[in-house]
Amino acid sequence: MVRTMSLLRALLSTARGVRHAPHLADGLPPDHAVLLDAPDERLAPALVAAALGDHEPAAKLLAATRGAAEWESRDRYVTRLAAFARGRDEWLTDWLAATPQDPDALLVGAEVAVRRAWESPARAERLLELGPLIDAAAGAAPRDPVPWRLALDHARGTDATHSAFETLWEQAVRRSAHHYGCHVAALKYLSAQRRGAHRECFDFAEQAAADALPGSLIRALPVRAAFTRLTAGDTASVREERIDAAADLAIELSGRYPVADPWPAEVRNVLAYVLTGRERWAAALDQFRLIGPYATSFPWSSVSEDPLGRFLDARDGVRLAAASVVPVRGRAGRGRPGGHYA
Repeated sequence: MVRTMSLLRALLSTARGVRHAPHLADGLPPDHAVLLDAPDERLAPALVAAALGDHEPAAKLLAATRGAAEWESRDRYVTRLAAFARGRDEWLTDWLAATPQDPDALLVGAEVAVRRAWESPARAERLLELGPLIDAAAGAAPRDPVPWRLALDHARGTDATHSAFETLWEQAVRRSAHHYGCHVAALKYLSAQRRGAHRECFDFAEQAAADALPGSLIRALPVRAAFTRLTAGDTASVREERIDAAADLAIELSGRYPVADPWPAEVRNVLAYVLTGRERWAAALDQFRLIGPYATSFPWSSVSEDPLGRFLDARDGVRLAAASVVPVRGRAGRGRPGGHYA
């Protein structure tokens, strides 16, 4: 982590100068055009309506994802609606009061409760009380894997045993064998339970990626493991080659999506962070171009209370570094042998 922070500080120290060199910004939207966690065209109207106290658009959106088995979209929308409800929950309270057995309202309500409990000093105790809420959401929509993703997060917060977690995992993959959110939850659990044993996280992530179809976000699970390993300051348990291989796999995945596509935005943000840490400047700059205006809180919030500012500063530092590097045959765009950022 020391190396991580020193590298980021070095990048940030160059940021002001870069902003006055517009020729380095080719293909990058200006700072004022970059948005943090911008909703897509389906979610945006539901959030606007919720701000006005109307839950109907959110209800229709989630019902549509449930009916069409759009589990990845459903998970993403539930997460975003719950994040909004943490600050303004009148619309959710009215929704639950009007239809207390609605599986979509139950799921958003459970997500909100878990998020609030997670931030409590008495996290484990508060989370333990929420088991019935998650059970109710799962029971109301038996085919839906998203309540099981929430159950996996809940298990991590309550330090559930491995056997208990495996039981939940079996239920999750039975409903959707390649659900990205459930795989991320499992990776987080492994990381929390096996502190310092990042090799096991990589083993899990790499196997899941190998089993996934081309274009699946699960193909980026190894780079998520790489992010965890790098920010933990672990310099021994995982070879640098595996980190670069994880980044290369995520680069291939990112290339399958259009520029400025909100769907893979978080994956691209994580990838840009890892490539920056590996000092693969040209590859990192490519990802910032592909990201376009879609900055995401994660991973930047892990190193700053101002994730958008950190994203912009890192982007500026990367484009200056990329412009100043003279490519060396066979190593263009890659970090020097031996690795960095750890």
